[in-house]
Amino acid sequence: MKDLSGFSMLELFRLEADTQTAVLSAAVLAIEGEERSPAALESMMRAAHSLKGAARIVGLEPAVRVAHAMEDVFVAAGRGKFTIRAGHADVLLAAIDFLAAIGRAEDGLAADGPWTARADAIVGRLTAVVADAPGELPGNGPVATPSAAPPAAPHDDPTAPATAAADPAAEAGGPGPALDRLEQGDRVVRVSADALTRLVGLAGESLVEARQLRPLVDGLLALRGGQIGLCDALAALDDRCHAGGPPSVATLAPLLHAAHERAAALLAGLVARIEDMESHARRTEDLSNRLHHEVITSRMRPLADGIGGLPRLVRDLARGLGRQARLELRGERTGVDRDILDKLEAPLSHLIRNAVDHGLEPAAIRTAAGKPAVGTILLEARHQAGTLTITITDDGRGIDLDRVRARAVERGLLAPHVAARLGEQETLEFLFLPGFSTKDAVSEISGRGVGLDAVRSMLKAVGGSVRVATTPGRRTTFTLQLPITMSVIRALLVDVGGEPYAFPLTRIDRIVSLDAADIRTVEGRQYFDLDGTAVGLVLATQVLELPARPTTAPLAVVVVSDHGQRFGLIVGAFLGERDLDVRPLDPRLGRIPDVSSVSLLENGEPVLILDVEDLVRSIANLLAGRRLDRIVCGGSVTPSQRRRRILVVDDSITVREIERQLLEARGYDVDLAVDGTDAWNALRRTRYDLVVTDVDMPRMDGIGLVALIRGDAALGSLPIVIVSYKDSDDDRRRGLAAGANHYLTKGSFRDETFLTTIVGLVGEPNA
Repeated sequence: MKDLSGFSMLELFRLEADTQTAVLSAAVLAIEGEERSPAALESMMRAAHSLKGAARIVGLEPAVRVAHAMEDVFVAAGRGKFTIRAGHADVLLAAIDFLAAIGRAEDGLAADGPWTARADAIVGRLTAVVADAPGELPGNGPVATPSAAPPAAPHDDPTAPATAAADPAAEAGGPGPALDRLEQGDRVVRVSADALTRLVGLAGESLVEARQLRPLVDGLLALRGGQIGLCDALAALDDRCHAGGPPSVATLAPLLHAAHERAAALLAGLVARIEDMESHARRTEDLSNRLHHEVITSRMRPLADGIGGLPRLVRDLARGLGRQARLELRGERTGVDRDILDKLEAPLSHLIRNAVDHGLEPAAIRTAAGKPAVGTILLEARHQAGTLTITITDDGRGIDLDRVRARAVERGLLAPHVAARLGEQETLEFLFLPGFSTKDAVSEISGRGVGLDAVRSMLKAVGGSVRVATTPGRRTTFTLQLPITMSVIRALLVDVGGEPYAFPLTRIDRIVSLDAADIRTVEGRQYFDLDGTAVGLVLATQVLELPARPTTAPLAVVVVSDHGQRFGLIVGAFLGERDLDVRPLDPRLGRIPDVSSVSLLENGEPVLILDVEDLVRSIANLLAGRRLDRIVCGGSVTPSQRRRRILVVDDSITVREIERQLLEARGYDVDLAVDGTDAWNALRRTRYDLVVTDVDMPRMDGIGLVALIRGDAALGSLPIVIVSYKDSDDDRRRGLAAGANHYLTKGSFRDETFLTTIVGLVGEPNA
């Protein structure tokens, strides 16, 4: 990862454009090759959305307009209003080239001029694409580049003219191969002179301590020689004792005295050497800790380095919306890992835009409600319990939970009677779904439903999480929790089945100790009460598929959550907190369920670091399938009965729950998966009798999942039912052609069609 701390905002936009235009170009070329998928459209929509926000920050208005028009194309295509054809590739690629080139032009920031005229032409052509007008698209010829050649960036590679034509970034005056080589080898980071002085000093101390090992080793060798002499003396004494005739006291006394003196001298020498070793160990441990801390600190940059453009963003957005707003920063000097800071700008910008557009009210409305006319957005950062916590709070109108529920019903994500029963946290989870927005109209600022999904995706990529809380009419708070550094994490060690495992502290909600009286049983499931909420309990040994062990009170419970689901995981014992050096798993092992990485403890013993997101899905499957071992304090666990097992795959939590309830009410065991990738991982480790899957899902859609199953020798005959909200003949033919046994619409839940189809394929649950 490059050190971007010395780059200007315009240079940062150029780097952003290099990345996002590469994504767009690859996706457009795939479409030109007749390869289309919802995932590709979603990636293009996100890339265009990110470019639009970055261009607005640096004031490249022509780029904002072009990126927004491209986004319109992808959104319309994603909603099925028209189909992007191969013939549209030239128009889209021209827009991509424009975005790649404008940031490098000296006159790109001019309010008028060739770039503005070129933007007008491109926006017109993109608008025609959405309209899909018959005949030749307007301006279907090449769009002329302004005569002034874009200047070379300071970090361009001037020695690579042969590759410039093949590299769009290089053709636009970008870094191209030079930055590729920077990523691969000659990485450069900026370290302060004081930090470098401290590192040199610590290196000198380390050298001195290392040289002190030789005298310690020499002393131990001398002790070994003395031990050999003592053994010889004892052997001579033994020989005298076994010589002919009884030994006399006068004969043995000198030998015993000599052996005693030698043993005493060795003991004194051993005590002295042990004290020296203990002192050296303490100094070395302290030195290693200071050296490690200094190296980690050298990777840190203040948060202020990555959020310099946010106050201007708030000002410009508020003026554009006719509102008054200010951004208050606290903890901007908080240290953040360089790799994490480089990724924070986009999600923080999304949250700030949401706060201004969705949260803050116009001045007149605020004044009438007794609030200051100027709205306040507070961004606060701090280190807390070994993690980086960032909160963004606005004092606006809050989130209308009823509006969120209504929008979820409008989109067909859940039925009205189910929506009415959703709690606050369950309702707020819908905001993070791809494409979900409560805005009725799409603007350049919001309404796409892209921002919060992108925020959660980025945080998960670095091992973090995001939560939202709201007080209607008063405020909304987003809380981001991230590791302080990517290379070392603060973790809780626990005992599971006699082996140590690690939970990242950023992903733990709470740890509690429970007595047998704290456990309640409702409808065969075991719970405990936490802050007035029932939290389901499950044994860690069962989730990780380890041999069960007797449980004794008090029970050690780790509370974890993800996507609105919260569970208590019973472990053998808490072993304390550690700073763990994160190491990736050997790729030859493949993917290990519920495990993200590995580390080493002080004694050299390996410890697996758990993937909480994956772990929560596994726990949800156990809870949903009613296959939990019963927890009996002071005794063994009671295995549950096994019945026909069905895997339900859908990215909508509501649809998953409806299908689970219907199937379980009929008597089937049910496991859940959130998309095709999650389902494929489950199929490779668990035997199922049938799969029920949606079509449109992130990562891997239902058609791709069906194709994988049918192409697998072991799973090829597995019955598959597609349940989708799409009910056209083309969609039905596509699903059946992929290999599904039946294609149903989600309206089949209202009658017996769904269950009748399941029973017809696999029979009764216990047949």
